[in-house]
Amino acid sequence: MGALVLLVALFLLWQGQRSAAAQAPQTGDIVTAFVGDLSASATASGSIQAEQTAELALLRGGTVAEIYIAVGDAVNVGDPLLQLETAALERDVANAAQAVVIQETNLATLREPATVADLAAAEANVASAQASLADLRDGPDAYDIAAAEADVRAAQADLNAAYARLSDLTDTAGADEVAAAQIELALAQTAATQAAEQHSTVLVTESEYISEDQLAEMELSARTAALQANAELQAAQETLDALLNGDPNSIAAAQASVSLAAASLKTAELRLQQVQEGASAAQIAQAEATLASAEASLDQLVRGASDKQIAIAEAQLVQAQNNLARAEQNLANATLTAPYAGVVTAVNASIGEQASGTVVELFNPDSLELVLDVDEVDISSIILGQEAVITLETWPDEQVAATVVSIAPRNTASQGSGLVTYAVYLALGETELPIRVGMTANANLITAQRNNVLLVPNRAITPDRNAGKYYVTRADGEVVEVTIGLRDAANTQITSGLAEGDELIIETSQPVEGFLPGPGGGPFGGN
Repeated sequence: MGALVLLVALFLLWQGQRSAAAQAPQTGDIVTAFVGDLSASATASGSIQAEQTAELALLRGGTVAEIYIAVGDAVNVGDPLLQLETAALERDVANAAQAVVIQETNLATLREPATVADLAAAEANVASAQASLADLRDGPDAYDIAAAEADVRAAQADLNAAYARLSDLTDTAGADEVAAAQIELALAQTAATQAAEQHSTVLVTESEYISEDQLAEMELSARTAALQANAELQAAQETLDALLNGDPNSIAAAQASVSLAAASLKTAELRLQQVQEGASAAQIAQAEATLASAEASLDQLVRGASDKQIAIAEAQLVQAQNNLARAEQNLANATLTAPYAGVVTAVNASIGEQASGTVVELFNPDSLELVLDVDEVDISSIILGQEAVITLETWPDEQVAATVVSIAPRNTASQGSGLVTYAVYLALGETELPIRVGMTANANLITAQRNNVLLVPNRAITPDRNAGKYYVTRADGEVVEVTIGLRDAANTQITSGLAEGDELIIETSQPVEGFLPGPGGGPFGGN
């Protein structure tokens, strides 16, 4: 029974090997030329980068007041990221806005015609200036002199009265008044001493016959009497001091009245002297200038503003508006906002610090791309729009579609190795993978595509390395030279020398990949 099982197992193993050998062309096998599709591809490695990145710095310096984001936060376009202190900037805006209002008002005033009230007021100013100048030129009359003399007499009377009041306050009191005040002071001193002793006695009194409430009432009464006696003592002292030295406050007020009255008298005397002498040349010149100014103002109101004045006012308004716009822009620049939707990768600032340099970094996650470094030998195989399939080291079993969107116009020389490469940029297709910047990826790029072409298995072709020619052997043994085109890992395109259905025999086990020309045969990794 065991021998039978062994025979069955050996038969099944032989059948499997025979079937596998029938599926793949082997030396001496017969293959047929057929029409099909063929594509060549190349592989390369690179890293995921973000096409759209930003290192953001503030347009003005200042102290950081608020930070609204942290690393990893997603932001939308226009979102505030960081703000400086703005109190001073807000004041600048308010002041600039007020200056604009003032200049607008000035310009509007110049453009508006004068009102009846304005003209009447200007005419009154001219009449007043004319009258003042006429009075100065005519000189003093008897009435003006008499009025000035009356002012001098009145000022002298005020000074005499002030002196009299000061004298009354500083006169020495009589001996009887001083003696009476001294007696009152002595009596007040004795009463105050007795009241204080009485209060002290009550404070130290202890008796089983007197209750605490009675003692408290006695202490309050004694303390009140002592306070009253001290107040009377102070009043008696002040009365004696006033008799001996006078009231200091009253004397100081009287002295001030004397000084004020003396100054008034001096002023009145100078005024009288001026009236008697008449107006000076300087006074007349000043009055003439005042009249000229009043007349010019009236003339300006009648004629209205000149074109030059309006132009100056308009220029001043424009300048004020520019200052306001600048102040508003400075205020806006104190807040850093996101230029596009993205993810924050760095925050290089702290609240309370002076902002400098790059303060926030972010990138657009929708702009991720694969960047390949392609050798200059292989760059000719890469074209814009070329399709590719990429796999990432993080998810080697997942494929993501990609397309070549850019090829660097300038090479990048590798340090030390002498290799020259070009950066090739691939846009990623839609994927649910959480791809991150910096991930390593491998790209398989379709370098060429042929549809409905004549194909034969690669191993059916025998190369002549020296002559650079290629041959196949028909099933009947005839050797035929062929011209080849594109190839992939299994088949080669035949451009001449064979027809569809031709049967060929595989006479060599040497693969053709190592020496076939055309796409895929270079060191870029063709298949």
